[in-house]
Amino acid sequence: MKKVSMKKNWDNPRENNMPAVARVPASMEIGGVLVAPATVLAPMAGVTDTVFRRFIRNASIFTGSEGSPAGDPHLVETPISNQQSGCGLIMTEFTSADGLSRMRESKRKRYLSYDEDEHPISAQLFGSDPATLAEAAKIVEDAGFDMVDLNLGCPAKRVVSCNGGSGLLRDLPHIATIFERVRAAVRIPFTVKFRMGWNDEHIVCVPLARLAQESGLNAVALHARTREQGYAGQARWEYIAAVKDAIRIPVIGNGDIRSPEDACTMVAETGCDAVMIGRAAPANPWIFRQIAQYTAFGSYEQPTPMDRYRMIRDYFVMLMEETEEKAAIGGRMKQFASWFTHGVPGGAILRKSIYEAKSGEAVLVAVDAFFAAQPEQLVGAGA
Repeated sequence: MKKVSMKKNWDNPRENNMPAVARVPASMEIGGVLVAPATVLAPMAGVTDTVFRRFIRNASIFTGSEGSPAGDPHLVETPISNQQSGCGLIMTEFTSADGLSRMRESKRKRYLSYDEDEHPISAQLFGSDPATLAEAAKIVEDAGFDMVDLNLGCPAKRVVSCNGGSGLLRDLPHIATIFERVRAAVRIPFTVKFRMGWNDEHIVCVPLARLAQESGLNAVALHARTREQGYAGQARWEYIAAVKDAIRIPVIGNGDIRSPEDACTMVAETGCDAVMIGRAAPANPWIFRQIAQYTAFGSYEQPTPMDRYRMIRDYFVMLMEETEEKAAIGGRMKQFASWFTHGVPGGAILRKSIYEAKSGEAVLVAVDAFFAAQPEQLVGAGA
């Protein structure tokens, strides 16, 4: 299955210095499944495989009893625990419903593989045929996933050309049929992730959210951009607020959350029930833990160069140990290098050495050598 590229940076970063007066909720429920805290790792093509999902879970571990970041003068009066993990729900890469229904059982298991410590976990599907999507949703349920999600947001041309992803936003009656068929096929919570609309002349997020609620879906997630925008410009959070005002089921806000401050600002401005984080997570795997710390104490720790060294090395080792297609390891490492070296002083040198490495083992040697030359007293640049 081909990968869909995802933009790694922001055209127009949002500026805010909002104090933690609004907090990311400690929990929410989606169809009876507890999501605690109310933070979600977004589904990202070519990124959120089982290795990365477990990596994020491990990087997010946090307990309120650990105390606040050392020396911070701005403690909140009553610390609020944000559970043991700063990431409450993780989602798979989006998977073709048509491909899933046609796959051999052995290959299907590879696409739907997960570890028990990944729960709660949601599998995201894309497609346009209601019967095929219903069949794929049943496969997901039988595989033990906690939820199934429908992708109505992917802007990639190859997906849209098949009337999948955000291409369906031009046909609400057809979406209604998909909702009906999938809802009837599974008992697990059924959710949908969508964009505001096809373009500024065709904004459908509020009627689509109402349709989801009427069809028995258990939550919606809005990426507050249009398909035409892609990942350009700022996400328009006011549309998340409009969706929240229009329905009773949980609303998850998505778009331009790069820091704990952004997450709290989104909650304050929109009233959303949870926040979903995508592009910031590969560059800063600690962001979920930082949100948990910010919720509990009003401050959070920044990663040091040693934290970043351990992060990069641990992920690459996990990748080498658990990737069945050994030939793909080097390419995967190089793909993640641009994210993982974000905030590393001299990161361009490290990226170059990773790109030039001929094997996974050579990548590890390059990483070890680079960080061995770094003065430990340097403080990382953060997310």
